[in-house]
Amino acid sequence: MRKIIKSLSLALCMLFLTGALALADGPKKTLPGELTLEQAQKVLKAAVVKAEEIKVPMNISVVDSGGNLKAFYRMDDAFIGSVDISMKKAVTARYFNMPTRALGAASQVGSPLYGIEVSNNGLIIFAGGVLLVDKNNVIIGAVGVSGGSVDEDESVAMAGAKVLAK
Repeated sequence: MRKIIKSLSLALCMLFLTGALALADGPKKTLPGELTLEQAQKVLKAAVVKAEEIKVPMNISVVDSGGNLKAFYRMDDAFIGSVDISMKKAVTARYFNMPTRALGAASQVGSPLYGIEVSNNGLIIFAGGVLLVDKNNVIIGAVGVSGGSVDEDESVAMAGAKVLAK
């Protein structure tokens, strides 16, 4: 029995090592211009600093250029219901390449985009979702913030987005 376990352990180690080497030598998976984890963390850090400054606990979501969650931060005492809102604000901004405040203005009753918030499994069309643009003026993602008033949310999102433009 010990020989079988030892053989199995050795085989698993070899399989793991082979797989790790294949990944190390494989094709590059992160393309130039994609939002990196380091950039997403800088956005979160700057947004948290702003939220602490205005004394409002926030949920902060960062999505990549495809609208996929890259990083998230829930401050102590932030509303649980705002977790989803922050994510949807970020996704909404990225899907339509505009701040959620602008999309909200374009989707009022009688406006051309009225009702758009029910598309894409639900969007958030009030302020707090802002695009992330790199130094080359390329959209690499978005940040969504929820937990305060829409103006507070937007100010925190903008503080986060600002760090990538430098």
